Amino acid sequence: MKPYIQVNCAMSADGKIAGDDRTQVTISSPEDKERVKRLRKDSDGILVGVGTVTADNPHLTVKGLGYDENPVRIVLDPRGRTPDSALVLDNRAPTVIVTLESCEKTWPDATVIRIGRETIDLEPLMDKLYAMGIKTLMVEGGGETISAFFKANLVNRYTVYVGNLLIGGKDAPTPADGKGWLAADGIKLTLNCFERLGDGVLLDYTVSR
Repeated sequence: MKPYIQVNCAMSADGKIAGDDRTQVTISSPEDKERVKRLRKDSDGILVGVGTVTADNPHLTVKGLGYDENPVRIVLDPRGRTPDSALVLDNRAPTVIVTLESCEKTWPDATVIRIGRETIDLEPLMDKLYAMGIKTLMVEGGGETISAFFKANLVNRYTVYVGNLLIGGKDAPTPADGKGWLAADGIKLTLNCFERLGDGVLLDYTVSR
């Protein structure tokens, strides 16, 4: 069994999720930020790649919720680059760090899962997370992490907020980043609905099988 997986992100009107130097840019409107808080609260786990941790240093928690109420924070970190001082390791919520089998690093108060030799093997990882009680998983980024979940055909739902700004730059990351990927015809999505939130719009898709 695997969790129900929802990818959620925000991008600029030209399809970028950060600056070309990976600098975080505020894209979401206040209304979208409130939506994301509700989405996090309803999720059993929140997953990001280590690049998001090193670039943005997020808490990945919901303000007002206690340790046992917050979703489990999960970091894909193949080679153990998460700093010991990262906010994702604080005492606000449980944390799981996923590395390659060859990585020997440990972190205080974090559960470590070692899986995969060259890359983290997402299929068996999802089975492990489900067995840990994570039935609904929210994948927040970055682009290479989102891309990996789409490539593995694990995404059930994709929600993306399109903000009212342009970021520009040919090297700026996109929601599905990384090297060439996917089938020639791409991954098909079915639009469920769209909603205006502030000066941007939320697009809600189901991934077609």
